[in-house]
Amino acid sequence: MANSAQARKRARQAEKHRQHNAAQRSMLRTYIKKVVKAVATGDKASAESAYKSAVPVIDSAVGKGLIHKNKAARHKSRLSAHIKAM
Repeated sequence: MANSAQARKRARQAEKHRQHNAAQRSMLRTYIKKVVKAVATGDKASAESAYKSAVPVIDSAVGKGLIHKNKAARHKSRLSAHIKAM
């Protein structure tokens, strides 16, 4: 348990940051799932529009340090490959 004022503040900040990061990560996964679902239904136009809306979310997660740039590149590459294979 945090005993000093500094440690209590850092614990508060850590919890706030953890909740914010969790929300951002959840949003990222939701956008990726929208593309996957559109690909599964076979609607190429909706899959492309979902992909176009997912790319900025993925890139902003990289900018915020939420995920690594290689992970973002991997997601974008795989989603794009699934759409092109339709």
